[in-house]
Amino acid sequence: MKIKYIPQYVCCDEMILDIEGNIINSVEFIGGCMGNLSGIASLVRGMTFDEVIEKLKGIDCGGKGTSCPDQLAKCLLEVKSLQEQKISGKI
Repeated sequence: MKIKYIPQYVCCDEMILDIEGNIINSVEFIGGCMGNLSGIASLVRGMTFDEVIEKLKGIDCGGKGTSCPDQLAKCLLEVKSLQEQKISGKI
């Protein structure tokens, strides 16, 4: 499944995730620091949501209170929450 996410307060304009269940097949970052973001995309490929959230949640960039890695973790938290709501029949 493809997911598009618009991060807030960071250089990256958009994140496009390809996920299967709770596994990340790929992440594409539009805008931002391409060297660093390409590295993050490569590192998270094949990881579960929880693994990525644990490693990236709370990372700060330049005192903004967030970062592109943190925004990826927030995206995954939202997707995970929606998946859990679907399973429980709440949506």
